[in-house]
Amino acid sequence: MRVRLLAVCAALCLMIVSVVAGAQSNISETYRQLNLFGDVFERVRSDYVEEVGDEELIESAINGMLTSLDPHSSYLNAKSFRDMQVQTRGEFSGLGIEVTMERGLVKVVSPIDDTPAYRSGVKPGDLISHLDSESVQGLSLAEAVERMRGPVNTDLVLTIRRAGREPFDVTITRAVIKIQSVRSRAEGDVGYIRITSFSEQTATGVARAMNNLRNQIGEGIKGLILDLRNNPGGLLEQSVKVADTFLERGEVVSTRSRKPDEAQRFNSKPGDLADGIPIVILINGGSASASEIVAGALQDHRRAIVMGTRSFGKGSVQTIIPLAGHGAIRLTTAHYYTPSGRSIQATGITPDIIVKQARIEPVEQARGQRERDLRGALANPNASTAKPDDADKEKKDQTASKSPPYDYQLARAVDLLRGLALYRAQNDN
Repeated sequence: MRVRLLAVCAALCLMIVSVVAGAQSNISETYRQLNLFGDVFERVRSDYVEEVGDEELIESAINGMLTSLDPHSSYLNAKSFRDMQVQTRGEFSGLGIEVTMERGLVKVVSPIDDTPAYRSGVKPGDLISHLDSESVQGLSLAEAVERMRGPVNTDLVLTIRRAGREPFDVTITRAVIKIQSVRSRAEGDVGYIRITSFSEQTATGVARAMNNLRNQIGEGIKGLILDLRNNPGGLLEQSVKVADTFLERGEVVSTRSRKPDEAQRFNSKPGDLADGIPIVILINGGSASASEIVAGALQDHRRAIVMGTRSFGKGSVQTIIPLAGHGAIRLTTAHYYTPSGRSIQATGITPDIIVKQARIEPVEQARGQRERDLRGALANPNASTAKPDDADKEKKDQTASKSPPYDYQLARAVDLLRGLALYRAQNDN
């Protein structure tokens, strides 16, 4: 028995020694790599063709370490950190586009509604290769964003690569970007809520919009359209609150990090502000992050029909970690999952009904012979003095001049909700 006990003790000692030796080996390797960094740092300081400040070198090294991990991790110096805080409150100076990096170029996730970039025709999926004729190759995302921001009323020339076209330049004048993240209106007997981003006031704005639509349309409201197209995302907390607005119960989203004990689940509270009326969510390739959380949650709970085209596919969570006196780091810390356990990272939300945006144009048909074209045809006693063709043309021109741009996806969503309302009414009878 004593021999066995001694053997067990000896084995434990060997294990402890092995663990300590392994830890010491790891520490030694870490110090060796840090010494390598120090050597390179000193060599750049002393031998680079131009003098470079220590702060600039350190910031660039930190940013390089973070951006090499994924497109969404980065270093924010003190100024960038302040700008980010202002942006989440809903106001900043710049062009009005949400961007990421792809193959060394700046990729447009989405232009923000009613901003200079939006009015200049910048589209989701555009690749920005140059800023004021200077290549963005080699810039980090934070550096590119910093260059796109600047004083109000100053111009910036973007060189854009778009599928199916030769590269072209767009000149955009910077402005104060005031984000009204929620807009609403009545589409006849259907409510329409447009969410452009998820900032601190979004959930409150959605609740206010829903109450306004109730008052405007009344009890005859047949359904609700939640438009998340070209919504680049924003605050996770706000996306959870917006989804909770339309759910009676159940999970909204879960996050899973490297450490299993740090997993989080976000659940909805009782109370559906829409009182169970049918909901259609519109998404497209510019719908990312927080907007995908809302679409995925309502889709999984069968609370809404998702319509449009596949979303962007950003299924990771970034945590802003302040560094005392030195800005902050934006670090990818978790993946998020929809209530059914789906990760939409790099795959996106697939709509229940795929509807691509389209432009509807009348087809000109050859005009056949009519009664009025026959020789000796009697005139219509009630006709005005204007010729029928002229009257038709005048009416057509007036209608065309007053009609807003046709939104094919929105029209299909309205049709679907009215069809569902009709179906439910027939079943109730």
